[in-house]
Amino acid sequence: MSEETFNEDFEGNQIEGTTVGEEVADTEAAEAVDAEAADPAASCDSACSSCAESCSSRTAPMDFRAKTNEYSTIKHAIAVVSGKGGVGKSLITSSIASALRRQGLLVGILDADITGPSIPKAFGVDEKLRGSEQGILPSETAGGIRMVSTNLILPEDTTPVIWRGSIISGTVRQFYSEVVWGELDYLLIDMPPGTGDVPLTVYQSIPIDGVIIVTAPQDLVSMIVGKAINMAKTMEVPVLGIVENMAYYVCPDCGSKHEVFGASRIDEIAEEYGIDLVAQIPLSPGFTNLMDAGKVEEIAIPAIDIFVNSLVGS
Repeated sequence: MSEETFNEDFEGNQIEGTTVGEEVADTEAAEAVDAEAADPAASCDSACSSCAESCSSRTAPMDFRAKTNEYSTIKHAIAVVSGKGGVGKSLITSSIASALRRQGLLVGILDADITGPSIPKAFGVDEKLRGSEQGILPSETAGGIRMVSTNLILPEDTTPVIWRGSIISGTVRQFYSEVVWGELDYLLIDMPPGTGDVPLTVYQSIPIDGVIIVTAPQDLVSMIVGKAINMAKTMEVPVLGIVENMAYYVCPDCGSKHEVFGASRIDEIAEEYGIDLVAQIPLSPGFTNLMDAGKVEEIAIPAIDIFVNSLVGS
């Protein structure tokens, strides 16, 4: 099949098929849970009667995580998460990806913020995703970072994504397993804020090496970061580090630092949860201007470079 614009195919056949499959799976799962709750022994006997093994011999849990296609090899997958919105998570994801790429590594970004995607605009990418015989072909930034995002299948950037949770979760899995990523050293997954459907889907369905938590200096930061860390621990996913965005503002006239949003507690929180890798990023209008102009790859943040060096070396 020749390459073609992916928009119609994605919104039609593939999404529709995923949704129907998930609805059936959800119904069957719910019925199974109800049956087991009503009569656990009957459920166990029924399951064992269909196979040669007894329940006692099946001790290893089944692995339901998605796999990449035969044309993709991803060495490391890292999710970038935040307990709440408005902390600049996409800036941090983009900056980490750019820093990794500057080291000569092969990098991809999966924009899992399905209903609020901002990664393509930050990189100035508007090339739509395309389909091929091998799978979905990702778009690419000027610096060579491969990416997928719902904004790259929509007719306009302002077109709203009005999908139910099952479709959104299915889309995230498709972006991982059906995209022809090729060979990647790092795949960064830009997550939506909070602890809802998409983070749960990523934790359960994608084999990630760990998460990076993005936060900002606020009174509620301890509670918010705690939720994100505890969700990762619940899902048995390691927290690789914390990045505090907008930690301070450097006066352009005198060079002094001002803690605009209050005193930082990030070191205290990192110590509390046993997290060694921490970075603090200044508040800078220049960052916003470059992101709005689609030139996030031109942003140089020394703290991010140090953070990435430690991350790659660990």
